[in-house]
Amino acid sequence: MSKRNVQSVIRVAIGGQGRSGYGIHADWLKKAPDQYRIVAVADQMADRRRDAEQEFGARTFSDWRPMIKAGGFDLFVNALPTPLHTAATIAAFEAGHDVVCEKPLARSVAAFDRMTAAARKARRILAPFQNNRLQPFFLKIMEVVQSGKLGEILHVRSHWGDFRRRWDWQTLQRNCGGVLFNTGPHAIDHALCFFDPDDDPEVFCRMRFRHKLGGDAEDLCDVTLNASRGPIVEIHLTSYQAYPPSDMYTIAGTLGSLAGNAHALRWKYYDPRKAPRQKMWRWSVNRQYPAETLPWVEEQWSVDEGISTGAKSGYTLPSFQAGVALFYQNIRSAMLHKTPLLITPAQVRRQIAVIEECHRQNRPAALRARR
Repeated sequence: MSKRNVQSVIRVAIGGQGRSGYGIHADWLKKAPDQYRIVAVADQMADRRRDAEQEFGARTFSDWRPMIKAGGFDLFVNALPTPLHTAATIAAFEAGHDVVCEKPLARSVAAFDRMTAAARKARRILAPFQNNRLQPFFLKIMEVVQSGKLGEILHVRSHWGDFRRRWDWQTLQRNCGGVLFNTGPHAIDHALCFFDPDDDPEVFCRMRFRHKLGGDAEDLCDVTLNASRGPIVEIHLTSYQAYPPSDMYTIAGTLGSLAGNAHALRWKYYDPRKAPRQKMWRWSVNRQYPAETLPWVEEQWSVDEGISTGAKSGYTLPSFQAGVALFYQNIRSAMLHKTPLLITPAQVRRQIAVIEECHRQNRPAALRARR
């Protein structure tokens, strides 16, 4: 990897100026002119190219291929439609650029392995964009879990979705559409944080395909993960919940529980050293269940108002800029100082393997949905 001046502004080329390429990546990058400068943009839509020229002063292209060939940038942000992630990322490596790639990174482990092989050959960075792992609430969840206050974590349930009819490109299987490819990378990335890195969980998945407006990809999906060391993790991905639960996450441990969402969390636990001593009953006493008063400790957390202000709506989770900022600070440090990535390709490879197995288990239903 070529050396860079640690004082330099990193030049960025963005492929795609849709909801993510513009609304998340460009939206943050343009606010950090001392760190990043958007110098090139590729998008098929002429109005988006005009916006990029006027707002960023960027060179624009109607296709990502000539943009990569033209060069003149340090970092390629791949926010193109999912089917283009692999080809465009590999092309950027072959041209000598570092890459940030949107989720899902690839449609299969085999495609992902081609991307990482190209990164190694070019000695460049492949940075998976999993900004929801860096959301303030999930960082707090992992802090509580890792503190041991809840004891051994036995069960995790997360709910992702509401009631929403869609008729866009992400409802089509040929575009890697569906709730598993669209929202699932966030949910599964979270879920794998509860397992040991070397303990791949067993996967069980069921999908439903009920689009009424022309789509053929799944719009409801349940995934259960289970490993020899770790909890049972249940993930619910849905487009059919008009009353979504207020607690997006519920976590059960041997010493307590946690519940909450992106805005607020609460957890309670007890110290077993302070709990009443009990002796096993041979039979029930007074025909009653055992009962006791545990010395509960209750704590809570809420997102800082300064962080929640300006959060992007229209996403499964509110897109707080704090997570995006932390991600790009890490990328800059990795590019200039070889700092380790917070989110590594090896971690995301496990996620893609889970998604691929989910699709394998539901292939007959998927084929029926396409007829």
